[in-house]
Amino acid sequence: MIDLGLTKLVVIGVVALIVIGPEKLPKVARMAGTLYGRAQRYLNEVKTEVSREIELEELRNLKKEVQDAAQNIKSDVENSISQNMSEVESAFSEPAYSDTSSSAYDHHGSFSNVTADDLARKAREFRRKKLVRNSAIPNWYKQRHGGKQHVTSGAARVARFRPRSSSNSSFY
Repeated sequence: MIDLGLTKLVVIGVVALIVIGPEKLPKVARMAGTLYGRAQRYLNEVKTEVSREIELEELRNLKKEVQDAAQNIKSDVENSISQNMSEVESAFSEPAYSDTSSSAYDHHGSFSNVTADDLARKAREFRRKKLVRNSAIPNWYKQRHGGKQHVTSGAARVARFRPRSSSNSSFY
C-alpha cells in the first residue's frame, strides 16, 4: 500500500495541526482512525470472500473430477458384468446334457441319471452344511458346551416339540 515512514507521518501531523487547528485535531484524528479501521476490515472481508470463492471453485472442480472417475468406473463395471452375464447365459443356453441320454456318476461311483431335483437337493444340502461349518461359534466350543452342531429346519423344530398323540397318554 502506501509507504508511510515516521518522518512522513510527522510532516502530515504538523500540516494537519496547522490547517485544522488544535481544537478539532483530536476529533479529526479519531474519525480518521475509525475510517482507517473500517477500510482495513472491509479489505480483509473482501480478501476472505475471494479466497472462499477460489476454494469453492477448486472443490467444484475436484467434485467434477471425482464424479467423472466414478462414472468411468461404473461404466467399466457394468460392461464387465454384462460381458460375464452374456458368457454365463451362453454357457447355460448350450445344452450340457440332455435328460434322456445324460448320466453321471453318483456319490457311490455307480452310473445314474442326474435330474434338476437332485442338483437342487444337493445344492440345498451343501448350503446348509456350509452354514453349519461357517457359523459364528466354533465347533469345539459347541461340543464342549452342548450347543447345536447342525442346522435344524423350522418344521423339524416344531415337530420335535409338538406333543405326541398316543392312545396311552391322557391329559386329564
